Amino acid sequence: MDHRLAQLRALMAEQTITALLVGSATNRRYLSGFTGSYGWLLLTADAAIIFTDSRYTIQAAHEAPNFTFCEVNYAERPLPKLLKAMAEELGLQTIACEAAHLTLAEHQQLEKALGSAISLDPKQNLVESLREVKDETELTTLRRAITLTDAALAAVLERITPQTTEREAAWMLEVAMRLGGAEAISFPIIVAAGPNSALPHAQPGDTPLGEGQPIVIDMGARVDGYHADLTRTIALGTPDARFWEIYDIVLAAQRNAIAGLRPGLATHEADALARDVITAAGYGDQFGHGLGHGVGLNIHEAPGLRRAAANAPAVHLRPGMVTSIEPGIYIEGWGGIRIEDLALITADGAEVLSQAPKLR
Repeated sequence: MDHRLAQLRALMAEQTITALLVGSATNRRYLSGFTGSYGWLLLTADAAIIFTDSRYTIQAAHEAPNFTFCEVNYAERPLPKLLKAMAEELGLQTIACEAAHLTLAEHQQLEKALGSAISLDPKQNLVESLREVKDETELTTLRRAITLTDAALAAVLERITPQTTEREAAWMLEVAMRLGGAEAISFPIIVAAGPNSALPHAQPGDTPLGEGQPIVIDMGARVDGYHADLTRTIALGTPDARFWEIYDIVLAAQRNAIAGLRPGLATHEADALARDVITAAGYGDQFGHGLGHGVGLNIHEAPGLRRAAANAPAVHLRPGMVTSIEPGIYIEGWGGIRIEDLALITADGAEVLSQAPKLR
């Protein structure tokens, strides 16, 4: 964790931030290793303090040994009171806080406790900007989660039948990932058959998987906090010509995107690598979501690979980023095709991390 704190402190110095209060559970884990459900970090150029309650005294000492522990007692030593005392001890006049992770009520409580002598300064994406590029420890863990996910899909595909329902298949996938070593699933598993597969975020129901129709399976295992994300579209039995037409367009779009990924490429340009293929085939209106998203401690994190927003600054790919590549075509009343892999941006291109077989 030391190199992460060093990177953050360098960023704070660059932006003349003397202290940062971290409330995001994900950012707290990234910087300290602490995985408890409640806690705050206060970071300065020299101090690293973790505020949490008595439930986590032992855990915080074990997971975040380089942090000074400060126990929160909700009746006598609530966080606002402790933060004020610590700020006065450190001589702080301004504390930066995470605008996206501090509720209005929390902000008001802290402001009231700190008084006029110490101000809160909301900031955006300080820690998130560091998390975009994965270090070797993170990549090792991500590879474990991805390998586990690939293996679970392979095991379940051998067992499902046309009579298996979406819900049953989803449960089989979850069990396979848990038995394979996952601490949890990354998100609610999607198994969507036939017309249901036209819903990008369909929920598994009692529909049988059937024969000859598209079945979208979107799944991922979480290992040591890091997520995998994999989508395959399959068919049991013999699919018709329309299935193969749509499947081949989506696969060509994904392959074109992966081949074109490289450092320096803008995220909206990456999206266009797949979108242009689908649009040229006449299905541009049936590809509504972005090409992909970053994956790490959160299942959806920066960078987002999608069409450029008006007046938004361009975001460029950098070596070490891990992103999903998941084009899709969704046709109401018929179904959908989506193919998704995770890819690591390398020094000169991209490495596909997912290895689950595709139909072509």
